[in-house]
Amino acid sequence: MTPEDISSLRRLIVDVPDWPTPGVVFKDITPLLASADALRQVVDAVTEPYLGVGIDKVAGIEARGFLFAGPVAYHLDAGLVPVRKPDKLPRAVLTRSYDLEYGSNTLAVHADAFAPGDKVLIVDDVLATGGTAAAAVDLVQQAGATVIGIAVLMELSFLAGRAALPDVPVSSLLTI
Repeated sequence: MTPEDISSLRRLIVDVPDWPTPGVVFKDITPLLASADALRQVVDAVTEPYLGVGIDKVAGIEARGFLFAGPVAYHLDAGLVPVRKPDKLPRAVLTRSYDLEYGSNTLAVHADAFAPGDKVLIVDDVLATGGTAAAAVDLVQQAGATVIGIAVLMELSFLAGRAALPDVPVSSLLTI
């Protein structure tokens, strides 16, 4: 992507102060999603480094990661695995708890979502503290699959999330 493309995408992300809790500045990506051109640019840019790598599954992290993971999986001719919050999946699950910048949570995947040896790309909207991404990596590895990379729309570099992912390549389109 060109610097102009990056600037255009940045302008479509709206800061919402004190949401969901005081002191947090939420990054609202709905204007970006509403732009067909911006959405296409993001999906193409996230997908491009993984074309021809042989990705078997794309794991999309709830909730906004789902919005990018589906079209990325389609372009990579890969399956899509939803990584969900607790009590959202109807069959046997693997779970992993983690800390957020403003609390804690748990992620789950169906226990049979990944086959041993599957090559997996994890997709989310934001990399913040790295807790959510690290939990997703752990779930993929519990199933015997291999994480090839983590792709995010934006990285909040001041929260140093990459430090929680020392052994996994991380790509982000926007660094804030």
